[in-house]
Amino acid sequence: MIQSSRVKKILYGGDYNPEQWGEDVWEEDMRLFRLAHVDVVTLNVFSWAALQPDENTYDFARLDRIMEMAAANGLKVCMATSTAVHPAWMARKYPDVLRTEHSGIRRKFGSRHNSCPNSPTYRKYSAALAGKLAERYGKYENIVAWHIANEYGGECYCENCEKAFRKWLERKYGTLEELNRAWDTAFWGHTFYDWEDIVVPNLQSEEFVWGNQIRTNFQGISLDYRRFNSDSILECYCLERDAVKKYTPEIPVTTNLMGFYKPLDYQKWAHCMDFVSWDNYPAYGAAPEQAAMAHDLMRGLKQGMPFALMEQTPSVSNWHTYCSLKRPGVMRLWSYQAVAHGSDTVMFFQMRRSIGACEKYHGALIDHAGHEDTRVFREMAALGEELGKLGGELLGGRTKAKAAIVMDWDNWWAAEYSAGPSELICYMEEMLMYYRAFYRLHIPVDLISVEDELSGYALVAAPMLYMCKDGFDGKLREFTAGGGHFLTGYFSGYVEEHDLVVTGGYPGRLKEILGIWVEESDALPEGNRNHFVYAGREYPAMVMCDLLHPQGAEVLSTYTEDFYAGMPALTVNSYGKGKAYYVATRSDEGFYTDFIGNICRAAGICPVMEAPEQVEVTVRENKNGCFLFLLNHGEGAQEILLPWKGKELLTGKQVESGDCLRLAGNDVAIIKY
Repeated sequence: MIQSSRVKKILYGGDYNPEQWGEDVWEEDMRLFRLAHVDVVTLNVFSWAALQPDENTYDFARLDRIMEMAAANGLKVCMATSTAVHPAWMARKYPDVLRTEHSGIRRKFGSRHNSCPNSPTYRKYSAALAGKLAERYGKYENIVAWHIANEYGGECYCENCEKAFRKWLERKYGTLEELNRAWDTAFWGHTFYDWEDIVVPNLQSEEFVWGNQIRTNFQGISLDYRRFNSDSILECYCLERDAVKKYTPEIPVTTNLMGFYKPLDYQKWAHCMDFVSWDNYPAYGAAPEQAAMAHDLMRGLKQGMPFALMEQTPSVSNWHTYCSLKRPGVMRLWSYQAVAHGSDTVMFFQMRRSIGACEKYHGALIDHAGHEDTRVFREMAALGEELGKLGGELLGGRTKAKAAIVMDWDNWWAAEYSAGPSELICYMEEMLMYYRAFYRLHIPVDLISVEDELSGYALVAAPMLYMCKDGFDGKLREFTAGGGHFLTGYFSGYVEEHDLVVTGGYPGRLKEILGIWVEESDALPEGNRNHFVYAGREYPAMVMCDLLHPQGAEVLSTYTEDFYAGMPALTVNSYGKGKAYYVATRSDEGFYTDFIGNICRAAGICPVMEAPEQVEVTVRENKNGCFLFLLNHGEGAQEILLPWKGKELLTGKQVESGDCLRLAGNDVAIIKY
């Protein structure tokens, strides 16, 4: 994470907004921070309006006092650039900073995610403020990171973006002839004669609402706009990053990501970040493996490097449909879950509850009661004390995985823009099905991109690899031929990177590896099922059923119903020294756990250890040793037979191989062995 001599332990704290309070409150906050063992605060996230009251004036007096207070109280600072919300004067004087919605409606000042990423005004003033902050505060030894803007996101369809889109396309394709080919504009007479003919794809042009989804008439155009939008916002981040690096090249720079956030290609963003940080806000009722998968994505963005948990709620998120409290112990459990998957920080939004606007009922260390006599404060103080005792023992720890899941933003966009075959196509649900199997088997898994190296893995799974980009099929061939195990499934290999169908039969470039040919695919309406039998058990076939023919592959199972009863549902193909598996349909959790478990055994991949289903198991390793994390997500106690001798770090107790550890509900154990 933050590779710096300034960081000696897992940082503990979070977003602090003293500018929302009178200075008489600040000293009390410092007292409460000490009680809670808070050692880092994120400052200055939404202060642009206060720092720059007009285009020529900067006022840092209040921030100076805040920074002096933080330094005097021994607090590390994650210093934000304040640029997530432009000030009102800027919108009034320079309306080009305002975004235009997908509907074509130009927004007025208000909310956030409201700055056009291609506005020259926004780019000029945001980079200028970032530079001035770095020039003024770079001398502070307690700044451990720069936090650029906040939770970048959203889209814009204004004239600035339309002009920038044309330039982006010209750089990418070079000529209109190549663009017309890549977008297949011969369809519906869409041929472009001039770059000026190209308009943004929104509700005024190519896109439309279909049920609860946004659909498009031209997938290639809409897909490129997703790429362009992500690149445009990334350029804004890079302008600010470069501005602070000019004055403080030694201080690492990040921005807080949002897990599986569809509009931004985080795999591309990670190349521009010194370390990855993200905000974890699971929805009400979310299964623990959903957060685990997001943590593993964050770890995978920089090839296994530790990341920072920048935000989570101490108790309640106020924007969910049901603002349910975190039950006693859950805040601690979820904090350690982040650490177990690679985080070197435990941070929160927020330190003191606001009294107005949309997040005044979002949880905080210091509640509206204003004192330490609350359940949440006591829990957070206890966690802060524990992290203090752990010190730097876990810092920099990595997870060694022999299995990987391929995740690709272009593939996500393209698969869900597809005009057919089913509105039930959901890339993230497919990802979670595969991930959940590894999670339940207690097998570590990396989430990787199509650009990452495959040679270190024994098994690579690529759920719903609808878009197989140039060169990736070659990497899969090399991996499998060399002895690797490759797994994919329905709706894979259909298109290349422009969303043009690879002709010659599905799954296109993957046919040779998989040893199959898919002739047709049957989209099953919601609730309808076919079935197949695997390893003596019957499993459901849902969403899609590929009607395929083996071309060298061995059939492992066949459909049991409809006119395609007897056609293959599962296949395996020997390819070189390895195996390639194909799942021709969507099935249930039990199937994926059984099937992936068998592939792992064939690939020589073993679980970390045996443990009850509700107990999550992970391992991190660093120069200090190996650390086994046991996290009980159930309400009841669980008994776990320990495979190694070592020391349980949270209690200080020695344990022996064969000992039975009793782990209470929502409890955690960390064993150094």
